[in-house]
Amino acid sequence: MPWNDNANPGPWGHPPGKDDGKPEGEPDRRPESPRRPAPQPPGGPDFEELRKRLSGFSNQLMGGPHRRDLQPKLIVGLIGALLLGWLFTGLYMVQPNQEAVITQFGGYARSEGPGLHYHLPIPIERAELVSVTNQNKTVVGGVPGAAAPDESLMLTGDENIVDLSFAVQWHVSDAASYLFRVRDPDDAVKAVAESAMREVVGHNALKSILTNGRAEVQNETLTLMQSLLDKYHSGVTIDAVQIQNANPPSEVVAAYQDIAKAGQDAQSAINDANTYRNKVVNEAHGDAAKIVQGAEGYREQVVREAQGQATAFNQVYSQYRHAPAVTRQRLYLEMMQEVLSRSRKVIIDAKGATAPIILPPDAFRAAAPAPAAPPTTTPPANAVQGVAQ
Repeated sequence: MPWNDNANPGPWGHPPGKDDGKPEGEPDRRPESPRRPAPQPPGGPDFEELRKRLSGFSNQLMGGPHRRDLQPKLIVGLIGALLLGWLFTGLYMVQPNQEAVITQFGGYARSEGPGLHYHLPIPIERAELVSVTNQNKTVVGGVPGAAAPDESLMLTGDENIVDLSFAVQWHVSDAASYLFRVRDPDDAVKAVAESAMREVVGHNALKSILTNGRAEVQNETLTLMQSLLDKYHSGVTIDAVQIQNANPPSEVVAAYQDIAKAGQDAQSAINDANTYRNKVVNEAHGDAAKIVQGAEGYREQVVREAQGQATAFNQVYSQYRHAPAVTRQRLYLEMMQEVLSRSRKVIIDAKGATAPIILPPDAFRAAAPAPAAPPTTTPPANAVQGVAQ
C-alpha cells in the first residue's frame, strides 16, 4: 500500500489541511485515531513539570489553595513537637544496682545514683549506665576437665610446672574510672589476674600449692591484683580469688600420685606411732602416779602408827612412874592375853573343882594361820629418852 494513498491514510489519519471529499463546514465524524506522545526535548527531564506536580500534591495535602493560611501554624506545631521530643531524650532511669555516668560532648561530666534523672538532650549529653553491685567472674586457665590452655601452665619456685586454673570475682567500685581509665576492663582484669598469679606461684613450692598452701597463694594473689588495678585507676574491686584446679602436668600425674600416696602412708604410720607412744607414756605416767600415791599412803600410815605407839608408850610410862607394881602387873596380863589368844593350849586348874570340866568341841583343832604381824617400827627418839629417864 502506497503511503500517499489518501483513501487509506493508515493508522495516523489524514494529514491536516487536505480535503477528504466532504463538504465544507461538515464536522468530521470519523473516530479519532490515537496519537503518539510528544517527544521529550533533549537535555533531560523537565524540572518545571516536576515542580508543578509536587506543588499540586502539596495543595491536595494541605486542603487546597483555600487553606494555605494554616501552613505556618502547622509548621510551627511540627517544629514544637520535634523540639519537645528532642528535649525528652534527656530523661533516663537509673536502677538500684546501677550508676549513671554523664558525658558532655564525649567527656566525663558527672555521676548519678539510682532514680529518675535528666541531662541535656542528645547529642549534648549522654548517660552510660554501669552495674556496680553485680558480681563479675573471670576464669583464668580454663574450666576443670577441659583442655588446658597455655595460660594454665605456670612455673613454681622450685622450678616445677603446675597446671593451675582459678576464678576471680570482682565488681565495679568506680563507674567513671571503669569506663574512661581502661580501654577494656574485662581483659585488663584477666591479664592482671594471670600476671599476679604467675608471680605468686613463682615464689612458692609445688608441694605447698598442691597441698596446704592454696589459701596463702589466693590471699597473696588478691592483694597483688588489687594493688595493680588501683595503680591503673580501673575502678574495679577484687572480692575473691579461688583456685579451682591445681595439678602437675599430665605427663607426670601418675608419678605425683604415687608420691602423694607414699606421703599419706608415711603420715599414717607416723600417726599410728604417735598414738602408741601416747598410750604407753600415759600408762607409764598412771602406773608411776599409782606407785607414788601408794608409797605416800604407806608412809603416812607408818608415821601415824609410830606416832600413836609413841603416844601410848608415853602414857604407860607416865602411869608406871606413879605405880610401878600395878603397871607391871597390867602389862604382864595384857601380854599373856595377847600370847595365849593365839595358842591352842588348855590349862585346867583342878583345885577346888567339884563338877566335871567340859571343853568346847573346837578346843584342839588346828588354829588358823595368824595374820601377818605389822612391821616393827623404831620408836621415836623422845619415847626412848622418856623410858631411859
